[in-house]
Amino acid sequence: MKQAQKRAPNLRDFSSPVEAESAAKIRKRPSAIRRTLPYGILALVIVAGLTFGTQTVVFYLHHVETDDAQIEGHIDPVLPKVPGYVNDVLVRDNEKVAAGQVLVRIDSRDFQARVNMAEAALDSTEAAVTVAHANVEAAQSKRTKTAADLGRYGPLWNQHVISPQEYDAAKAAADAAAAEYQAATRQITAVEAQVAQRQADLEYAKLQLSYTTVNTPVAGFVSKKSVEIGQFVEAGQPLMAIVQDNDVWVVANFKETQLRSMHVGQAVEVSVDAYPGRTFHARVDSIGAATGAKFALLPPDNATGNFVKVVQRVPVKIVFPEDPDLEHPLRVGMNVVAVVDLG
Repeated sequence: MKQAQKRAPNLRDFSSPVEAESAAKIRKRPSAIRRTLPYGILALVIVAGLTFGTQTVVFYLHHVETDDAQIEGHIDPVLPKVPGYVNDVLVRDNEKVAAGQVLVRIDSRDFQARVNMAEAALDSTEAAVTVAHANVEAAQSKRTKTAADLGRYGPLWNQHVISPQEYDAAKAAADAAAAEYQAATRQITAVEAQVAQRQADLEYAKLQLSYTTVNTPVAGFVSKKSVEIGQFVEAGQPLMAIVQDNDVWVVANFKETQLRSMHVGQAVEVSVDAYPGRTFHARVDSIGAATGAKFALLPPDNATGNFVKVVQRVPVKIVFPEDPDLEHPLRVGMNVVAVVDLG
């Protein structure tokens, strides 16, 4: 036998008026709930909005925030000091290098030849110094002899034992010997100066030779490598860059209207786009002395044309006092959000 289908209770199904009234109230209750539910939801939304809005207003009364901020760091260019063909490139992109590590070697044969020539020139000049000293000694001996001869000829000439011609010849020989001695002495000075010049030439040649080995000036990571074996490079040509990993900071460009209560030393919370949920603690290190627009390629000149007031941004340097987080390395150029506590 099929089960009887359920139906809504009818007032006639109840035996007493009280039961019928209760049934009528039950039938009206769902429709009343449906009518009041939207108002309850609206009230909850209003309360939540007021709470959130109050918290936001209170927060921004004591904090300033900007997402116009990036991680900055030291980027050191690697530039050769001498031209030449590259013999070896000893690093790869993004490789970590230590300070003083060899990066590139340039063909050094031409520079070694210059060192050899400078050494030969120095040896030759030093030999000339030896000869000059010998010439001084010979000139000294000759000067002493001729001076002694002149000393003997003087009394003889006074006694008319020798002719005036003989005395004059002895005097001329003494004067010539004295002049030769002075010339030999000056020659030593000149040759010794040449020795100093040749020594300087040799040191310069050795210095140029040392420049054929290109070392990294600092520790960091190799970036933007643009040199290959066999390439001819000029002095001053960028070969690569070294990004230091031990000193990074944030440059946050705050609006000028956000700087009223900002000062050095205030606490900063930095959020990095690359690490959602990770907050880095930092502090304000310094506030820029000029707006970023003043350093643009074509800075605005409000004295010309139509003036339109634009809120300017001032760069603020933010540093990390804590040790770097090895699990969340900060790379130069990363976008961040900086929140400064003005309290």
